[in-house]
Amino acid sequence: MSSTIEQLKRTTKGEKAPATYQHATVTKLGGPEVLQILEDELPQPGPGAVRVRILAAGVSLPDLFMREGLHPEAHRPPFTPGWDLVGIVDELGPGVTGPKLGETVAAMPIIGAQAEYICLPQGELALVPPGVDPVEAVCVILNYVTAYQMMHRTAHVRPGQRILVHAAAGGVGTALLQLGRVAGLEMYGTASRAAHETVRRLGGIPIDYRAVDFVEEVRRLAPGGVDAVFDGIGGAHIWHSRKALRAGGKVVAYGYTSTLRGGTMAGGGRQRRRGLERLRSLGFIGVDMAAAFFLPGRKRVLPYSIQWLKRRKPAWFRDDLTALLRLLSEEKIKPIIASRFPLREIRRAHELLGAGGVTGKIVLLC
Repeated sequence: MSSTIEQLKRTTKGEKAPATYQHATVTKLGGPEVLQILEDELPQPGPGAVRVRILAAGVSLPDLFMREGLHPEAHRPPFTPGWDLVGIVDELGPGVTGPKLGETVAAMPIIGAQAEYICLPQGELALVPPGVDPVEAVCVILNYVTAYQMMHRTAHVRPGQRILVHAAAGGVGTALLQLGRVAGLEMYGTASRAAHETVRRLGGIPIDYRAVDFVEEVRRLAPGGVDAVFDGIGGAHIWHSRKALRAGGKVVAYGYTSTLRGGTMAGGGRQRRRGLERLRSLGFIGVDMAAAFFLPGRKRVLPYSIQWLKRRKPAWFRDDLTALLRLLSEEKIKPIIASRFPLREIRRAHELLGAGGVTGKIVLLC
């Protein structure tokens, strides 16, 4: 565990909370330049709520889409971004029955995590096992729950099946490979050549998507095709992924990274406005889902959205997050940390992720 995190934990437990706190803010829709660090009065938890001093917050592609106004969860500026966090409980509101002061907790508030403090309902918090590094734990909340639920609650994979993971060296990609190895799957992953060793180390067979057609390569390596493809790229890429399936296989579509160029929406402001209406109305990939049912071959395209499933099945999210934190504490999974930035350097974190080619998860130390 880093000395920075240890110091933050000691400070949280041993000192009185300050009168103010800092938080990242999306001042208007746009690129990384719209992010600012602001200071406000420290929030106080209401009935049934808990205040958490945040130790680590993730930086994810949904943050970039929300900053652009291109995500179904996007808020009107100004707002504090940040999907996932790990921190320490430092104040309890009236009527709170758990967790306790000083306990380390994890949460996925969708907004508000890229800050020093946050107040959340007690039911949103999951306990982090003792001894777990908060920087590793924050990787589990969005990336690993996404990977686990896509594999087991959407694709329903079984031991011995074959899967193809796109962007296999990314945050969700590396999570899919690690959990796929735990599940006993045969795995293939598209990645740049520089990331091939990472894919191999995590149990996958790398495919250089820049040098070969990944469908042809999958058909060569796995005659008959794969049982599932996990596609976070979206658009026409989904249809190409579908060609890699065996009869009865599934493409699980969970993102639209093909619309980003250098951390911003491809095409600039006018396209951003058009894209906003299009992506919101279609839920990113809704048309792709519907069209798949009219194509032959019994090959399905299934949508996955962690926030929608969390709202429909909140118990699944709590159970899956708790189980994954336990796997982390047992060292059966090991998140890859791409970079660690202090909160004040959030623009650099967004720029790095938007540029692509990131291996693992970017984490903010708050």
